[in-house]
Amino acid sequence: MRFFYPLLALGALAAPAAQAQLVASATPESSDLLASVSPVAVEDSISEGAPLGLNRALAPQKTAKLKLTPDDPDKPSFIPVPIAFYQQETGFAGGAAILPVWRFGQDTTVRKSNARLIAWISQEKQTTVQLTHTIFTKEEKFYFSGELSYYDLAFKYYGRGNDTQKADEVPIQYPLWVFDEKALKKVLPNLFVGVRYRLTDLGEVKRKGEEGKTETYTQIDSDQRKGYVTSGVGPALLFDSRDNVLATYTGNFVDAHVLFAGKGLGSDYNFTRYMVDARHFRPLFGSNNTILALQFLGQYHTGEVPFREWGGMGATLGGSLYNNAYLMRGIYEARYRDRQFTTAQAEIRQKLFWRIDGAVFGAVGEVAPAIDEYTFDGLKFAGGVGARFRFNRRDRLNIRLDYGVGSGGNSGIIFAVGEAF
Repeated sequence: MRFFYPLLALGALAAPAAQAQLVASATPESSDLLASVSPVAVEDSISEGAPLGLNRALAPQKTAKLKLTPDDPDKPSFIPVPIAFYQQETGFAGGAAILPVWRFGQDTTVRKSNARLIAWISQEKQTTVQLTHTIFTKEEKFYFSGELSYYDLAFKYYGRGNDTQKADEVPIQYPLWVFDEKALKKVLPNLFVGVRYRLTDLGEVKRKGEEGKTETYTQIDSDQRKGYVTSGVGPALLFDSRDNVLATYTGNFVDAHVLFAGKGLGSDYNFTRYMVDARHFRPLFGSNNTILALQFLGQYHTGEVPFREWGGMGATLGGSLYNNAYLMRGIYEARYRDRQFTTAQAEIRQKLFWRIDGAVFGAVGEVAPAIDEYTFDGLKFAGGVGARFRFNRRDRLNIRLDYGVGSGGNSGIIFAVGEAF
């Protein structure tokens, strides 16, 4: 995700202080509150021998609090947060996010489901409306994960390949609809099989302004610049033993699927996508205070693949294409893109104090027209450091601030909800 949300962090960090100013009797859980305190209720306890009115005046005050993260672990949490940011491509922008977390049924061995609804509009009339979800049904018999999103954003486009240069940059903008859904059935503990369907509807790709290199823009096929539809379906396999999908301490995650896109499904292009996403999580030093997180991701294509569907190196918009993972943080989104894409990243997450955690991360990756064209000299690198604020302690929902640097003179700040992977 290229943008960041300053008010998201400020609202989270300011919540305890605001509650303390409003209510002297605020509890340690007050930082979980995202709503104003309701009018004070007076307790009717009576001291012996004192007038009733005086007792009412001196009685300790209680507050009626709305908790969006209930103490009961079986009850759903519902967390709305404001969004505000500024970046060169968008100008000032604002909106809101809603982040529900819930469990189907009372069985605590069933992992919690979650969703994320984000909507914002910018001064430059750019828009994002994104709904992503991960759902475990009762007894985890079924698993659903996907995205329904609309984007109308401006990007810096550098062309195709592993050796694009800063001088190749050209700003472009296009509207994009994405519908992506995995529907899987449990066949063994933690093992799910089923089907995945993905639809993208890309509108006209316009050059934004007169800046940038004309040749880079015209390298996009003229038919593709007019907009196109891709539609693909195929088998999917998932192994997921993570203890918590929002911030994992231990477990493994392997997503493998094939998508066959073709005109019979309404696609303008015929191509096949093969993808594997493997992750491993484990505590270090005998406690959950230090977590090692590892990820390998490969996305490979055959057939006629339009430019927007190539594998892209760099932080993503947090959608379903890469299972909500942020790849090669420190490199601009899709700075390097091509038909074949391979990357690996590692992160150490360290508990610091109170609700604050820290992280260090590094990644390596490469793109190429064909896998046999990968070279050691062509590897790209990225890495950085980050901070985490445990916004929802009960469900391990973190707000994340990362600063990364990468190959090609790239660097950037990413502010987002949830861990990078």
